[in-house]
Amino acid sequence: MRVAFIQLNPVFGETEGNIEKAVTLIQRTDAEIIVLPELFNTGYLITSKEEAFDLSEPLPGGKTTEALSAIARKKNVHIVAGLIERHAEDLFNSAVVISPSGYLGKYRKIHLFNEEKLWFQPGDLGFHVFDLGTCKIGVMVCFDWFFPESMRTLALKGADVICHCANLVLPFCQDAMITRCLENRVYAITANRTGEEKRNGKSFRYTGRSQITGPNAKILYRAGAETEEIGIAEIEVSLSRDKNLNPYNHIFLDRREHFYR
Repeated sequence: MRVAFIQLNPVFGETEGNIEKAVTLIQRTDAEIIVLPELFNTGYLITSKEEAFDLSEPLPGGKTTEALSAIARKKNVHIVAGLIERHAEDLFNSAVVISPSGYLGKYRKIHLFNEEKLWFQPGDLGFHVFDLGTCKIGVMVCFDWFFPESMRTLALKGADVICHCANLVLPFCQDAMITRCLENRVYAITANRTGEEKRNGKSFRYTGRSQITGPNAKILYRAGAETEEIGIAEIEVSLSRDKNLNPYNHIFLDRREHFYR
């Protein structure tokens, strides 16, 4: 099957324009799974809880979910994308999972980075695996990569592909994902954003270099650091399901959990 990421540079606060750009790029992408960055529709560099609330939307039912559902239905694709979820008075840094039939589910970021702790509640839904029929996907958001337990939990739950929505500013993730995929023998699609945001005396430069990584530690596609780019790769789901490293080592059955506690 074919999987893809879309690396783009959203304009902060220009939700309608950011959604329109993403939909246009999805229309050009020939893949069965497409992953968009973290907070792709709003931008990232929030400066107040009130601002975050104004940029949030319910999930499902918000305009972003509706727009992505329409293009997913038209293209017959699955889409994973990051946005600010409003739930009553709480805000979550979430990712929505869209199927050709519409809303499939959501993930709320468990490991919050830096000032995100001022705006968002930590995720409370746990790590969940979504069965798409052709494969099973797990979802992470950005800083979740830093904790090996994130991908290990999803892999143990049966994920073949990890869909990783990101706004990376640290330089380590892309190389670290090689090890994450190898130690769990799964694919990962890291959809990072690019560009720079400057607001109220603060600035973030995003690292780009979105990538699709294979279970044998191979980078199947890596984007440039500063380009808006669509990355597509062919994957073989059966490779994710074979956890045998050699005739004597099975990476999950060889785990000796009683020594890890």
